[in-house]
Amino acid sequence: MIWLYRLLIVLVSGTVFNVWLLRLGNATPYRGGTANTLHEEFLAYGLNETLFYLIGGLKLLAAVGLIVGLKVSKTIKPSAQIIAVLMLGAIAMHLKIGDPIVRSLPAIAMLTMCVIILRLNKQF
Repeated sequence: MIWLYRLLIVLVSGTVFNVWLLRLGNATPYRGGTANTLHEEFLAYGLNETLFYLIGGLKLLAAVGLIVGLKVSKTIKPSAQIIAVLMLGAIAMHLKIGDPIVRSLPAIAMLTMCVIILRLNKQF
């Protein structure tokens, strides 16, 4: 199961890097409301620019913590917990503005992967 644990760590951290560094300004079918960019999505949720940078920074820091955790295991648990809580928030925001459930699927998948990471973390 160590291979699944490591794979999920790479998938979660890679997804965070992809969304927050590479696709930040791109439209996707998963953006909330009518937003075309990640910044517009936060505005659609009624969140301000400070929260945009705070949440983005937390997600990126946690993603780095997951990668570092491949060598320093004690960073995995808090990093996965941070991302899981933020994914719960993302799901709540989609629900708040009445998005169809399909727009929450990436957050649901990330939350699920973080929960599995946390469960497997107890074994390693």
